[in-house]
Amino acid sequence: MDPSADKPHILVVDDDTRLRELLKSFLSRNDFRVSTAASAAEARQRLGSLDFDLIVLDVMMPGETGLAFAAELRRTDEVPILMLTAMVDTKDRIAGLEVGVDDYLGKPFEPRELLLRIQSVLRRGRPAAATAPTQEQRQVTFGPFEFDLELGELSQKGKRVPLTDAEIALMRAFTGRIGEVLSRETLCKIVGSDINERAIDVQVTRLRRKIEPDSSFPRYLRTVRGQGYRLVDA
Repeated sequence: MDPSADKPHILVVDDDTRLRELLKSFLSRNDFRVSTAASAAEARQRLGSLDFDLIVLDVMMPGETGLAFAAELRRTDEVPILMLTAMVDTKDRIAGLEVGVDDYLGKPFEPRELLLRIQSVLRRGRPAAATAPTQEQRQVTFGPFEFDLELGELSQKGKRVPLTDAEIALMRAFTGRIGEVLSRETLCKIVGSDINERAIDVQVTRLRRKIEPDSSFPRYLRTVRGQGYRLVDA
């Protein structure tokens, strides 16, 4: 068996040849399998034939931008995305979160920080080591939904609802404390976002679109003015 088969597989997408090769070399030395692509079109080809655990994606690429590619990819794939960007404006980062990007890292960056962020994104949604929960403890229901706390899987009447890693982290937080109000500050720490509390609002809005009959009038994931959010079994 190939000894690298169990290593997380990362796809680095950037039009800068030098940066691609530097990241491939650095991440390979840190126990990852790494494939690269110079454009969104090439990345799409890679995704058509290989499975990846995470994509490191540059925002500013000629032709199709990383943001446009991420938005298109999110329609069919929930693979975690860490976006590299030279843009520092909060609205640009919010735009990425709105299409489902899991984390951002501004250029220039320290390779060690990239490594830590990759590890953090991959770790999100994974349950901490503990005594194996019973089936009853693992499954939490609200409305027509059932959430598996251990697997991080949400289903509605037996049909799986796709979630990003950030959404899985939110679901674990809310279903673990149904009826309790969780502040934005608390949710930032749980999700691992280093943007701001506005980013949590964006993630909650995205999650509501998946679990609410009408996301404009939430039945399950409710806003508590001045305090935060809470999940109820309406």
